[in-house]
Amino acid sequence: MSQSNSLNRRGFFKAGLAGLALAGSSQITTAAHAAAPKKGPAGGQFHRFNLGGFEVTTLRDGSFSVDTVQGIFGQDQQLSAVETLAHENHLPKNRMTIGFAPVLVNTGSELVLFDTGNAPGRRPGAGHLVHALEASGISAGDVDVVVITHMHGDHIGGMLKDGKAAFPNARYVTGQVEYDFWTHPDRFAGETESRAQLVKDNVARFADRMTFLNGGGAVASGIEAVEAFGHTPGHMAFHIESNGQRLMLCGDAANHPVFSLQRPDWHVKFDMDKAAAAATRKKLFGMVAADRIGFTGYHMPFPAVGFVDTKDQGFRYVPASYQFS
Repeated sequence: MSQSNSLNRRGFFKAGLAGLALAGSSQITTAAHAAAPKKGPAGGQFHRFNLGGFEVTTLRDGSFSVDTVQGIFGQDQQLSAVETLAHENHLPKNRMTIGFAPVLVNTGSELVLFDTGNAPGRRPGAGHLVHALEASGISAGDVDVVVITHMHGDHIGGMLKDGKAAFPNARYVTGQVEYDFWTHPDRFAGETESRAQLVKDNVARFADRMTFLNGGGAVASGIEAVEAFGHTPGHMAFHIESNGQRLMLCGDAANHPVFSLQRPDWHVKFDMDKAAAAATRKKLFGMVAADRIGFTGYHMPFPAVGFVDTKDQGFRYVPASYQFS
């Protein structure tokens, strides 16, 4: 196409648009007055897929945003290194959003809920687990088993509703090491005091209905506890398998798809034992990558299901698409 022809066509196009604008000005004005108001960002409340004979549902408890990255991830790194990694992955350098995604597994005989989200009102954008359950067609009273991966507030905050059990018909399962740590008398002083009190209020009251596991212990047939210590002293992951299909429920072994996985050695604010947490990330996700199985992570971008490949000194996160369809 010659330059003159291109210019002529552009001129014709502009003239045509101008004519349309004049001819239809009354209609355009009317349409502008009738424009719908913006509704704001939105997303689905649940995501469901099959894993062999099991049915897995990830649930959106909510999210929170902070105006920092290095305040949480890469605390032992130079700010420039953190900002460079963010830029390379198309992420803001000084802002992030972190979500909360409890998981429900229907084994065919039991409904097993992993973690209970935030207490309603704890964070403005979170505490919506029960609503997400209801949107998925499940009521809180339908849950048969509540499994706690570890005892941070965003995992045990939703265990109560109006001072009573939020899941009234459930039995409870958690790690023995985790429970013993938080209920020890020494925890009720110093930096751990407020969290220990929350464990006492929200978890210890159910001790008579609770099963305590170590690594290799079974929640139900096909669901096995995996020691993933470091984030907290007794943090647990869970290996889920049905009809040869596998999924690793990683809890908070990784808190971010880029900073935790691409740089597993970097210090994370939320990890109580940073060296142990880094070792867990490398071991757990090394196995997930080697076996090419899926994983669900509590703080991964919703619907919080994906895969990992090894990359450089860490891992590359690959969000799931239709692999489980």
